[in-house]
Amino acid sequence: MPPAYPSRREFAGALLATAAAPLWSRLGCQTPPSRKLGFALVGLGNLSTNQLAPALQRTRYCRLAGIVTGTPAKAERWKAEYGIPDESVYDYATMRRMAQNPDIDVAYIVTPNGLHAEHTIAAARAGKHVLCEKPMEISPERCEAMIAECERAGRQLAIGYRCQFEPHHLECVRLTQEKTFGPVRLVEAGFGFTIGNPNQWRLDRALAGGGPLMDVGVYALQTARMLTGEEPTLVTAVETKTDPVKFHSVEETLAFQLTFPSGVLASGVTTYNAQGPNDFTAFAERGSFGLASAYGYSTPQGRRSDGEALRFDPTDQFAVEMDAFAQCILDDRPTTVPGEEGLQDVRIMMAIYQAARTGSAVRLA
Repeated sequence: MPPAYPSRREFAGALLATAAAPLWSRLGCQTPPSRKLGFALVGLGNLSTNQLAPALQRTRYCRLAGIVTGTPAKAERWKAEYGIPDESVYDYATMRRMAQNPDIDVAYIVTPNGLHAEHTIAAARAGKHVLCEKPMEISPERCEAMIAECERAGRQLAIGYRCQFEPHHLECVRLTQEKTFGPVRLVEAGFGFTIGNPNQWRLDRALAGGGPLMDVGVYALQTARMLTGEEPTLVTAVETKTDPVKFHSVEETLAFQLTFPSGVLASGVTTYNAQGPNDFTAFAERGSFGLASAYGYSTPQGRRSDGEALRFDPTDQFAVEMDAFAQCILDDRPTTVPGEEGLQDVRIMMAIYQAARTGSAVRLA
């Protein structure tokens, strides 16, 4: 039987209860495990090279045990740098052979969005747990296939929502749930940047599924859902495009609004053609709070309208994320960021695209 995943409100309550706790207490960690779980990085691009591999060296419950790449030169560099044995190096066509490698427990999928289902399914069929980068995939149907395959294999599937483990974000959830400034009425969030190379996969709809909304706008969507603990019932959106040549396949800039059952409104904006934004603010009856530099890899800058501190020690978000998933596997309990969480974001993003395309509000079930 597949694990029983928490509802959105149950998860928000869990965040509230644990936000102020020490890191290892939040993860349920008391003593070191008898062994660290072996992670294989599937895709050796910028994120794996500059964030995930270094973070694995700082984890308590994980270690880098294998790699999957289609570039032999990368494989050689990684073998030399991290001491990865030949038998733990794969390409995408040989991922199934991980089934014969007990040294690998988890496959972390870091390939382009439109390949997540293919590589997740291959890993699950090889008997490995899966941690998949966001967005989960480029359609709800592919997300559902990923969930089903992991359930058939009896393996957990988690989505890489690192902000759900970052102390500043958790504190903002606590402020919302405890109504420190009264009920939150409005959330404003945004993330964007000026994208470079026009030939990269992020500008190819077949691989990316969309533009900045799928890539970084999902952070703003996640913020709204985390803070409210609810699911939106109505979506409106508008898209603008100043460079139809560069952005012929995906959107350039998109703004959206979500209406939640409690009456909270959330406004989001995302872009590939401007430097910023990268923040969110929650406006409540008696004040406001939020984060600047909210979604980058560095420590966010907290702000409260009452002048009180919103500051925590720096955290390696990827290390915490991976340790949290490893601890769930070791304790045989479900992850708090399951495939169903990623599926819901993809469903909402598809509704946002529909609203932008048609110019009409889209009602969600």
